[in-house]
Amino acid sequence: MPSVVGLLEQRELAARRRVDELREEVDRFQAELDVAERDWKEWAIARSRVGEVLAPAEGLEGDGQAEWTVSGEEASSVSTAAKPKSQVPVWREGLGWSVLSVDYQRIVQALADRHRLHQGPLTCQEMALLFGLDAVPAKVEAVRSKAKRLVARGWLAERQPGRFTLAAGVTGPEGGS
Repeated sequence: MPSVVGLLEQRELAARRRVDELREEVDRFQAELDVAERDWKEWAIARSRVGEVLAPAEGLEGDGQAEWTVSGEEASSVSTAAKPKSQVPVWREGLGWSVLSVDYQRIVQALADRHRLHQGPLTCQEMALLFGLDAVPAKVEAVRSKAKRLVARGWLAERQPGRFTLAAGVTGPEGGS
C-alpha cells in the first residue's frame, strides 16, 4: 500500500506539471498577442500616414497637428466635405453631413452606426479607440472637443455626461434626417 506522503507528492508533481504547461501556453499567447498588437499599430500608422498624404494642402500649414485619417468610404466624400478646421454649422432639417469636415463626419457616422444597430451612446475614449487613435489624454480630449462642438451645434446629444448620441432628427448621412 502506497504511503499518504507518496500520494501527496505524486499529486503535487502532477499539479506542478499542469502549472508549467499553462505557463508555457500563456507565454505563447502573450507572444502572439504582442505580434498582433504590433501589427495592428503598424496598420494604424500606415492609415494615418495615408490620411496625411490625402489631406488637403492647407492641412500642412496648420499648427502641426495631423488631421484624422481617411478611410476608403470617406475618401469619396473628401472632395465634397468641408475643409479641415472649418466651422461646424448649426444642424437643421435637410442639412447633409457633407458640410462637416471629415473628422466631424467620422464622429457623426460612428454614432449613426450605433443608433442604427440600437446600441447605446459612446464615450470619447471609445470613439478614439474606434478611430484607431491611442487612448491618451491628448487624443481623447481632441475627440471630446469635437463632440462637444457637435453637441453645441445640434448634431449630437449628451444626455449623460461624457456619453454622446445623435441628436433627435439627425440620422441620415446625406439628408441630415
